[in-house]
Amino acid sequence: MPTVATRGLKPRLDSLTGLRFVAAALVFFFHGSIEFVFANPSTQSGYLTAARTAGFVGVSFFFILSGFVLTWSSRPQDRARSFWRRRFFKIAPNYLVTYVAALILLASIHKPSGIGQAVANLFFVQSWVPQFSYMSGVNDVSWTLSAEAFFYLSFPLLLVLIKRIKETHLWYWAAGVVAAVFVLPAVAQAAFADKPYFIWGPASWHQIWFVYTFPAARLLEFTLGILLARIVLAGKWIPQFGVLPATVIAVAGYVLSLHAPFLYRYAAATVIPLALLIPAAATADAAGRRTVFSSRVMIRLGEVSFAFYLVHHLVIVYGHRAFGLGAYGYPKAWSTLPAIAFLIGTFVVSLILAWGLYELVERPVMRRWSAARPKAGSVGPIPAQAPVPQTEQVAPGRLAPTANAE
Repeated sequence: MPTVATRGLKPRLDSLTGLRFVAAALVFFFHGSIEFVFANPSTQSGYLTAARTAGFVGVSFFFILSGFVLTWSSRPQDRARSFWRRRFFKIAPNYLVTYVAALILLASIHKPSGIGQAVANLFFVQSWVPQFSYMSGVNDVSWTLSAEAFFYLSFPLLLVLIKRIKETHLWYWAAGVVAAVFVLPAVAQAAFADKPYFIWGPASWHQIWFVYTFPAARLLEFTLGILLARIVLAGKWIPQFGVLPATVIAVAGYVLSLHAPFLYRYAAATVIPLALLIPAAATADAAGRRTVFSSRVMIRLGEVSFAFYLVHHLVIVYGHRAFGLGAYGYPKAWSTLPAIAFLIGTFVVSLILAWGLYELVERPVMRRWSAARPKAGSVGPIPAQAPVPQTEQVAPGRLAPTANAE
């Protein structure tokens, strides 16, 4: 029976595109909870409890997905320089727009970013600095792009090394990477003092930084995505394991993560459910099976998910402040219905702004600059297929007929 890799052109990953928006919505759900918009203490406490790992799950999904989709869409003729060019023009324009917007908004409330934080954020290195002010110094959510930039730099070499692994050994390597993710919290506890506790929970910021924002640690999830893609492409995925059971396991994993030991909530508690969901969705797409995540609406939402991710926190925080400050200088809290209305409103506004950013910045830049143009007067062989990349986009714009989740 032919594998995906031997059938020629790889199919689009529409379900994974749809799942991208689910992950982005989880991050929104988390950030809404820590804005404390509910005046009723029990309601606010319940929201915090239900959402306390949602952002972590969304981020972990993105990291595994990146490795998976970049591997899925890679081609033998790809060169590192061309790959890095496409990735730069994919993430940098949206990143720069929201970076400038965040600096302006910070200045508007008379809390300008520090020079060091601003420079580190501009050059995608903020996650390497074990200080919270660098992670949150401009646009809080952009720390993940610092990690992704490191992943992209590492990908050409990682892919070469992982392609050398025998197909029969891929599952062992994947299990080893998962085990390493589980070991990281113990390493953090051994390497760093746990006091003073950071405001997030019973651990120091250095321990949290090591398991959550340190790019070298999160590279494990990206590497796991590469291995999972190779498993699917080689026809080694679990037979008959579909999207429905994978989704049920992912939901159960999320519920369990709410009760996991603190440092294990950031990645370890849900790495296995996510590692089952992503290949299951890709396998369904490869087989031509429609899923709830591959509907036209979900695909469209997935396409704007990168822009949504970058703008949503700014909308929540500064939208909240726009209603004025309450006691002790904190933004106001409301009764249940107005608070829910605020969250729905900021979600819709974030979606509208994301659509504008996608249509006016992301797509035009990718179409114009993602691929190098031939030099004037140069003559060369006609390629066997169009030189447009097989969609390694974060949130694609239908630029190619194959994988479209990245």
